[in-house]
Amino acid sequence: MTPEKTFYITTPIYYVNDVPHLGHAYTTVAADTVARYRRLEGKKVFFLTGTDEHGQKVERAARQQGEAPQELADRVVERFKGLWQRLEISNDYFIRTTEAHHKGAVQHFFNQVYEKGDIYLGDYEDWYCTPCETFWTETQLVQGNCPDCGRSVEKLKEKSYFFRMSRYQEALLSFYAQNPHFVQPQARYNEIIRFVQGGLRDLSISRTSFRWGIPVPRDSQHVIYVWFDALANYISAAGYPEDPQQLESLWPANIHLIGKDILRFHAVYWPTFLMSAGLPLPHQIFSHGWWTVEGRKMSKSLQNVVDPNRLLDQYGVDPIRYYLLREVAFGLDGDFSHSTLIHRVNSDLANDLGNLLSRTLSMAHRYSQGQVPPGYPASGCPAAEVSEPLRAAAERALNEVRRSMEELAFHKALAGIWELVGAANKFIDEKAPWNLAKDPEQRDRLDGVLYSTLEALRQTATLLSPFLPGIARQMEEQLGIHPGDGERPTLGEATRWGGMKAGKALGKPEPLFPRLTAERIAEIRSSFRIED
Repeated sequence: MTPEKTFYITTPIYYVNDVPHLGHAYTTVAADTVARYRRLEGKKVFFLTGTDEHGQKVERAARQQGEAPQELADRVVERFKGLWQRLEISNDYFIRTTEAHHKGAVQHFFNQVYEKGDIYLGDYEDWYCTPCETFWTETQLVQGNCPDCGRSVEKLKEKSYFFRMSRYQEALLSFYAQNPHFVQPQARYNEIIRFVQGGLRDLSISRTSFRWGIPVPRDSQHVIYVWFDALANYISAAGYPEDPQQLESLWPANIHLIGKDILRFHAVYWPTFLMSAGLPLPHQIFSHGWWTVEGRKMSKSLQNVVDPNRLLDQYGVDPIRYYLLREVAFGLDGDFSHSTLIHRVNSDLANDLGNLLSRTLSMAHRYSQGQVPPGYPASGCPAAEVSEPLRAAAERALNEVRRSMEELAFHKALAGIWELVGAANKFIDEKAPWNLAKDPEQRDRLDGVLYSTLEALRQTATLLSPFLPGIARQMEEQLGIHPGDGERPTLGEATRWGGMKAGKALGKPEPLFPRLTAERIAEIRSSFRIED
């Protein structure tokens, strides 16, 4: 019996030689949003993240700090776990490459490729970039430095096991042609095609110059190349090789979310490894862009590296999630700016969404005794047609979210939800319930207006829940909805207008997003040492 297929999404596993930064947070928030959205659709989801803990960088960093590599890894991994908890990341599994299961899986994977005849022992001499864990030829260097990170390289010569990657050049190009959406966005797909057409060389997949890694089977003098080790996490976490039933239900992954700096490893190396091992290839690799800061590349020397924990301390979780997902089209580079973040908080979150919830609930308490009024579908209610503008706006928002999430266009999905928020604010202004309340004969119409706005807010909370889970919960609580009681609708149920139950008690209005005052903004700017 074939197991039920699970929607499987991954982030890269993050290297433990440094602390979590904005790029790590960006990828993981995006993956979390996709995972939450697919769960909202009713799908079974497996969301994987974790840490990459082997390699020369970790060994050197540990030595510099006077500790064992495992001690460094154990310490730094808690920083990632702590940040993901603060960001409300809903991963199903956190994998560490130092886990015994993963080590066994990597060695099994190595053996499968070896037995295929795709691994051989040879001599390797070339220029090596330790930060990138990558060898480069003389012609690939840029002014004598690594072409990826710009840092210095060193000449290394050592015995190495090689993977016959050159054998898979035509098979890979054929796969790309048959699967044109394998790499996204399109510009990255074109970049990978050009790279592979330029010719694939066999790849060195072992090292003897350091010890912190997984030993090569049959030859403990070598450790397995960190990328061969790290990429295998996607299958080891899925049950490879001990649990074939679980592996079949999860693999191939639906989406690998990555930064563009590691695209080649995922779109070239990883597929050829899998082809050799006789395993299916993932459905899609989506590569997002980089963040600059106030127009400048993040750099320790410039002291402008953005610490996500400090952002959370100053702004809170949902404003940061909203900004990262709304400000930039996923796949393009973005520029982080405190000014634009502050504007998003005050305009979109406080003025538009927060004010809509507050004013609606205040009127419901004033005009409807703090209960959901009869409005739609109320038997014989002459004001039922009042709901039509908001019902149409909610349907448009739902369709936009569905369409945009298929493309991972988070900014478009959120813009669609804010169209509904704007329509609800306009609806209140036009219907003027404060005037309707003065005329007893307009009671049905008043109820219809209040009900329609409350229902629009319920659907807004549902649609927002993958993006801003904390705010969605607060909205639901104030609307008298408790998801633990099974009242939160799935995405399909959200298309049905009329989910608010007449007579249900509403909560007290509480500010979702207090406006950032001039004084508070000055405090933030001072905290981050931002010059005017």
